Amino acid sequence: MNKDKKYPIEKTDKDWETVLSPEEYKILREKGTEYPFTGKYNDHYEEGTYLCKGCATPLYKSESKFNSHCGWPSYDSAIEGSLELIPDRSAGMLRTEIVCSNCGGHQGHVFNDGPTQTGLRYCVNSASIDFKKKLE
Repeated sequence: MNKDKKYPIEKTDKDWETVLSPEEYKILREKGTEYPFTGKYNDHYEEGTYLCKGCATPLYKSESKFNSHCGWPSYDSAIEGSLELIPDRSAGMLRTEIVCSNCGGHQGHVFNDGPTQTGLRYCVNSASIDFKKKLE
């Protein structure tokens, strides 16, 4: 998250700790990551919408999800306006961090190596999202 920016949803660290599990807090608020191939949404392909775990903002539609074989849920696009892109030099390389534009919660990173027409791969932590199944 961009520490200098004010987001529509602001909470203290203590407040976030009461609504998130320790793993969710580590990822969403401290920019952590889960181990590859361990997240519950990595091999999840139901129809619906993926939401920010911190604030329930819709981030990705199931139609944009694909199997990237990288170990994390991957999407070729996000819902317009739902994410903020932030340059990230933390791992000794230049990457683009993706955070929820509503609460600043860290989602993962976006890369320019996607196999679809968008050419993008939004690589997301399962612990940073929830899923809302499409109603029939």
